[in-house]
Amino acid sequence: MATILIIDDEAGIRALLRDVLEAAGHEVMEAVNGRHGLDLYHHRPTDLIITDIGMPELNGLDLMLELTRHFLDTKVIAISGVGGESNALDAAKLLGARRTFHKPFSVPQLLDAVRYELEH
Repeated sequence: MATILIIDDEAGIRALLRDVLEAAGHEVMEAVNGRHGLDLYHHRPTDLIITDIGMPELNGLDLMLELTRHFLDTKVIAISGVGGESNALDAAKLLGARRTFHKPFSVPQLLDAVRYELEH
């Protein structure tokens, strides 16, 4: 189906998303922070990125800013569990995130969002 890059510093979230997305037939790549994710995406662009907002080295907002500078049509879903998350997720939308989710999020809703973004 599609290739999806998961960028999150929490191993448990990456594992959950990997399991769910692979069960749905997608190929999954993983990165532990925004810097690593940006490097992976530069070498091998994916169909969709699911990124956390609060991460070390390069946070999700800075990642999306870099993506819009170099890859304008990148499809991004942003997730966040950090304090002040509403502001961070609003900023993510301004930087091009197509969907946003608060942690903890509903896996079925996330899968619906992934399906929709891959189709459009």
